[in-house]
Amino acid sequence: MKRITAVGSASFILAMGALTLSVWAGSEDDSSLLTAGVFTVSRFDAQAYLQPVPGLPLRQLQMFERGRHHFDKKWASISSLQFEWGLGPTFIAKSCVECHAAGGRGSPPASSDEQLVSVLVRLSLPGEDEHGGPKPDPSYGDQIQNFALRGPFPDFAYHTAPVPPEAELYLDWEETVVEFADGERVTLRKPMLRIEKLAFGPLGAGAMTSVRIAQPVFGLGLLEAVPEETILAGAERQRLLGFNGRPNYVWDAIGKRTTIGRFGWKANQPSIKQQIATAALGDMGLTSPLYREQNCPPIQQLCSMQTPGNDPELVTTDWIELEFWTLGLGVPARRNVADPRVQRGAATFEQARCAVCHVPEMKTGKTFPLLPPLANQTFHAYTDLLLHDMGEALADNRPDFRAGGRDWRTQPLWGIGLSGTVNGSTALMHDGRARNVTEAILWHGGEAAVSRDAFLKMSKEDREALLRFLDSI
Repeated sequence: MKRITAVGSASFILAMGALTLSVWAGSEDDSSLLTAGVFTVSRFDAQAYLQPVPGLPLRQLQMFERGRHHFDKKWASISSLQFEWGLGPTFIAKSCVECHAAGGRGSPPASSDEQLVSVLVRLSLPGEDEHGGPKPDPSYGDQIQNFALRGPFPDFAYHTAPVPPEAELYLDWEETVVEFADGERVTLRKPMLRIEKLAFGPLGAGAMTSVRIAQPVFGLGLLEAVPEETILAGAERQRLLGFNGRPNYVWDAIGKRTTIGRFGWKANQPSIKQQIATAALGDMGLTSPLYREQNCPPIQQLCSMQTPGNDPELVTTDWIELEFWTLGLGVPARRNVADPRVQRGAATFEQARCAVCHVPEMKTGKTFPLLPPLANQTFHAYTDLLLHDMGEALADNRPDFRAGGRDWRTQPLWGIGLSGTVNGSTALMHDGRARNVTEAILWHGGEAAVSRDAFLKMSKEDREALLRFLDSI
């Protein structure tokens, strides 16, 4: 079989022709609504996270739609009229959209009897791999796959014998009550991971696990287009304010170098393209031009015996089109900005020092060859792309490159008010423990304790104004 090698994303996309965009159509008074510069879209329904940047020429729009097809399509173990060949042998989902429903966030199971679906479990042992990243478990790798090709349906037939899933994964919940200064109480919940039916013996000595829900996929192109020096300058400004935001430096498997991390809960991925290939292998068991080997540790012999769908299964063109789709996703415009309560909430956001880490404004670099219109865009994601110590209550105690066990990347806040509308999930924090924004704020600790404590002391009117502001972003 002929091996397919990777080609440069930039040359492929630029070959499609020059990309010219028209500015988002708004009135002269709409500058405050331009969440993402020309990448702002006026859509607020269940499709709000899936819109292309306005003004894509026909050929780029066609490429964008092909990328959307790759995001939506389901994979199976054999050729089928309904599915793409290449799933597994072990996996946690059969498509990208199964975890990122409508481009949005995942959600914990509704009950302790349901297995994790749009939630995954990272796994590593003490020590580092050859690139300074987490050290995988020899029997289970760096992520537990709780589904496999067991052969219950024709579209999921196995070729030798049923491949066992690595384990079953469930969440139980531990509750605590927090009280505001005015006496109002909120019940917080913390997930307790329950691993059952490990198929290949116990986890390695000192094994560390971390529960992670799927994150929204829109707006990532703008985050990738932010220059490294901008991120580092933000870290320096924070140090002057008494905060300690730090970049993660991770292994770029495409460029074969160590570089700054931007994506993932601990900023452990350097680019959208690598994030796609990593998720394809870890979440769906799909090989790619970057990762050619099946996700089968040596002890998993039945996994290794399965016939691969192709070599690779996620071919170069599909990989690049999926990257282009992600780069080209727009960001919903802000809403209700003239509401006095929203404006009061914005002031409260600043006073509580939330804006130190959830930085209201960033700007992309002067050039961005992968998608030129991403250059020179001022946008409002409310993140600094830096790691922060978030305290012991949120710690997973699992290092990831330079991210420690208490460190998490500041999450973007844009579009947060539409999450329930888009896919019904308002779950927040890395493991989905927070059911709403109030709970998410109350879980903040470490460097963010000052903002949490300010929130606890606020009047009910100020709390509601702050929540209304966040809902408007």
